[in-house]
Parts: sequence; structure tokens; C-alpha cells
Amino acid sequence: MPSSPVTDDDILLDGKTLGFKEIIAVARDFQRVDLTDQAKEKMRMSRKLVEQWILEKKVIYGITTGFGSLQNEVIPPEDVEQLQENIILSHAAGVGETLPEEAVRAMMLLRANALAKGYSGIRVEVVESLIEMINKRVHPLIPVKGSVGSSGDLAPLAHMALVLLGKGEAIYNGVRLSGVEALSKAGIEPVHLKAKEGLALTNGTQFMTSIGALALWDAENLAKIADIAGSLSLEAVKGRSSAFRLELHKLRPFAGQINCAKNINAMIASSQLIDRDHIMRRRKNEVQEEEECRETKLQDAYSLRCMPQVHGASREAMVFVRHMLQIEINSATDNPLVLPEFSESFSGGNFHGQPVALAMDFLALAISELGNISERRIARLMNKNENFGLPAYLTNSGGLNSGMMIAQYTAAALASENKVLIHPASGDSIPTSSNQEDHNSMGSIAARQAGQVLKNVESILAIELLCAAQALGFRTQHGDEPGIGTAAAYKLIRKYIPQRESDKDGEIHLLIREAEKLVRSGELLHGVEQAVGILN
Repeated sequence: MPSSPVTDDDILLDGKTLGFKEIIAVARDFQRVDLTDQAKEKMRMSRKLVEQWILEKKVIYGITTGFGSLQNEVIPPEDVEQLQENIILSHAAGVGETLPEEAVRAMMLLRANALAKGYSGIRVEVVESLIEMINKRVHPLIPVKGSVGSSGDLAPLAHMALVLLGKGEAIYNGVRLSGVEALSKAGIEPVHLKAKEGLALTNGTQFMTSIGALALWDAENLAKIADIAGSLSLEAVKGRSSAFRLELHKLRPFAGQINCAKNINAMIASSQLIDRDHIMRRRKNEVQEEEECRETKLQDAYSLRCMPQVHGASREAMVFVRHMLQIEINSATDNPLVLPEFSESFSGGNFHGQPVALAMDFLALAISELGNISERRIARLMNKNENFGLPAYLTNSGGLNSGMMIAQYTAAALASENKVLIHPASGDSIPTSSNQEDHNSMGSIAARQAGQVLKNVESILAIELLCAAQALGFRTQHGDEPGIGTAAAYKLIRKYIPQRESDKDGEIHLLIREAEKLVRSGELLHGVEQAVGILN
């Protein structure tokens, strides 16, 4: 999906103002990062308090005590630093495939930003080392499974922190290395943790939030791709424009609904196919002769007519998710938190991932609906009884050839898989740490499910683009031209995917792959927006 514009200036972290564009710029475009002077000063103030409490031998959770249900085990002063290394070593218990590098970068960025707020009691030098890893592209190998989403994303964050200590594994310059080798080649010194710092690095929601931020960014762009794909299908079946009149949508003034209608109107403007009567050839039963008749559609099927209502509802859900994630991105999420203004540490539950978990479940549902309605449009394009004069499965040689039949099967399989993936992870909880941590958010699972739903819907929409372009090719053979935006989309698809000969089958998976590239690279969206202006 499209990246964010990159500038020559470093992105400065202050724990308060980090936004989605900056996250994408760092995660995908390798923009450099630094701390503001104000952030450094706030961090020094909270660190000074931690060091004072150590000298005073205060009993403070996670600083001079064990963790979780071991909170009442007081740690001798001489073992306080070993405690912090132990939390990294013992909590790095993840399993499964490793997190993509762009998500690792986003995760390190978000953790550094949370620490930059100045309430975690960590030294500036430790956060600077984490930022140095971002800037020099040292990417820890972080297994994706193991977090229950409360006490933060403990296991994933511990795997991130392992490399800071010169342990674990990382990718550097495309090569998998031990943590110590990766740091050495990048010219970064391993960190020796002091009091509170292991806890500060592992207690937070940055694993689930980083996956969520990337998924939301792509989902917002995918909603526009859905409008483009739906508009192509509308053209292919000679649909009606009346359902997209803004006068209608202003009577139910959801912004997402109105914006979708605006996009579709822009796409089909100047079309010679929309609002055209359809000419059918019917066979007379009596004399077995063909007659030509004109059929007028008063209304299109819901999957076409209700695009603003369905696509728009998903957009509204994404607005909510963006609101939730934007707050989380700039929040202090570890425990205990050190508040210099009160000269106190507060034990609480800001690490609990429930706000993100609920938002991620909602995002998965919103994205899946874009795929559900797209699959129905694909099915309509395949069906000769519903596609208004196009050949069955978009081939003139049905029987010998299957045409685009199985592409719709694939879309149906992905839509069906999504129905399992949208089961809310946040609706579950399982106790940990001898029932001390007796309610967990499962936010990491919700975020990963949303990410998988996103990939599935990208493929479904790619299949719709492929099939709609094939269908539109039959229409344009007769000289009927699509709208301004749909013509731009069709032309760009044809740049990479030629019209298939309708009497010859081929390897469909290769065509789907090319269509997926158009969706995921942002090239299709950019090409359409050059023709019609920025889509809503």
C-alpha cells in the first residue's frame, strides 16, 4: 500500500505527537529517528527518582521485587540489575513465524516513543540504543505468538530487547545473525540494564499496536480500492447511477457513506455504459427463433447499489480504530509508572491491551465486509443470468474452457476464511501468573487476525479487478467507453494483464498475482487519482 512522504529531517520523538504518517515513513521508508531535548530531560527526571529509591531501599514492584505473582519476593540490592536482565531472558518465550521487518521497525519506534514520554524510569542511553537499532536497520527476530495482551506484549517485547543486550537474533543487511554479531556489524554497543529498565522495555502494547497501525493504514487505502473495483463491476453490468446521487446520501449523512458515493460518481463520470438499457437476445419457445428485446433495470443488486452503505460503514469503523490507536501510540503503557511531578511511582494497568484488542476485532470485521460484498460482485460477473449479456464465466467457449470460474472460488474461499478470523479474540480471556493476571486482552491475536483478514481482502479485491476488467473488455469491444476513473483503472490493469482470449484458458494464478501487486503497491490507486483527483 502507499507509503508516507519522506523528508530529509529526522522524526523527533516526544511521546506526544507521533502520528501514522511518521510510523509508515519509519517502518517502510527507513526514515531516521531521534529524541527531542524535552523528552530527554523528562526521562532524566524520572530516572533520577528510580536511582534515589534504590539508594533508599524502597520496596517498589518490579524494581526491587519480583514480577507477577512473585511481587512479594523482595530482591537484594546487589541483584537488582540481574533482575532486569532476567526479565528479558525469561520472558522471551515466543514461538511461531517471525514478525515482518516493517512491523518490527514500527514496534521499536512505538516503544521508543512511549519511553520518551518520561514516565518509565529508563535511562536516555538505553532508548538511544533502541533508536540506533532503528536507524542502522538492526531488526530483531520476534516470534509472533506468545502474547496474551496484558502486562503488555511481554514475549514479543522481550525478544526485541534481547538484541539490545547482545543476545537473541536479528536481521542486519538481509542476513540473519546473532544479536551480538548484528550489533557489532552495525557499530552499536550492547546495553547493560539497570534497575527498572528490563520492565520498562517489556511492559507495553507496542506489538499489537504496531501491527494494528500498519493494518489500519493499508485498510484505509483498501477502502478506496474497493470503490474502484466496485465501480468497474458496476460499469461491466451496465449499472444504474441513481443509487449514488448525493441528494440521497445526505439524507443519511454518514461521512463514510457520502465519501464512497462521491468516489463512485467520480469514477463513472462520462460513462457510456452506466444507465444504458440492456439489449438481450431471447429464444421464442414456439418457433425456436431469436428475438431482440430491450430490458430496463430499475435497480441493481445490493452488492452494487449498496456500495456506499457497506463500504461507508467500514470506513466509519476505521475512523473509530484510528482514534483508538492514535491515543495508544502516544500513551505510557508500562507498570509501574514513575511520575516526577509527584515524586511517586504508581502501580496500575496501563499495559492492558483491551482498548487495542476491541479496536482490532472491529477493524477485522470492517475489512472483511469489503471482501464479502466484493465476492458477491465477482459471483454476479460470472453468472450469465445476472451479468446482463456477458458470457458465463467471462468466456465465449464455456465447457471446453472454464474462464474465470475458479477465480470466484478462490474469492469465496478467502471470504469464508475471514468468517473464522473475525471471531473476536477480545471476547476471550485466560488467566496467567498463578491467577494474579486473571484477565487478559488477547489483543496481539486480534491484531494478527486483522492483518490476515487484510491480506485476504486484498486478494479478493484483486480478483474482482481482474474479473471486472475482463468483463469490461467485452463491453468496450462494441465501442462503449467507461467513465473517467474506471477507464484509468482499466487502462492500468491492461498495462500488466492483457485481455484474456475468451476461447482459451490460461494460468489464472499468474493474473491474480499481477492484480495483487497493483492493489498492494498503491499503483492502481495512484493512477486513478491522477485521473479523477484524490479519492475520499
